[in-house]
Amino acid sequence: MCIGIPLRLTAVDGSVGRTEDGSAIDLSLVSDARPGDWVLGFLGAARRQLEPEEAAQIRDALAAMVAALDGERLDTAFADLAGREPTLPPHLEAARAAGLTEA
Repeated sequence: MCIGIPLRLTAVDGSVGRTEDGSAIDLSLVSDARPGDWVLGFLGAARRQLEPEEAAQIRDALAAMVAALDGERLDTAFADLAGREPTLPPHLEAARAAGLTEA
């Protein structure tokens, strides 16, 4: 299993980008990426560009995973999910509303 990591580009030279941590990343799949952009990196390659807000959410989720592994409380993790009831995908909500209880 691999986990996508949000990376911010500091430089772009052709199809190779440099990230804030100094590593190189292949930009072949995101050829319009520019310095300052966020990309989602997997195994040395950027798979897609990210909006800054999405990059922050992913970084927060990864930090929460580390905190959970360290036995820390997760009160501030996953802020986008806090304070709301879980919801079903639309097709499952429609089935529930129709009274279906089994597949």
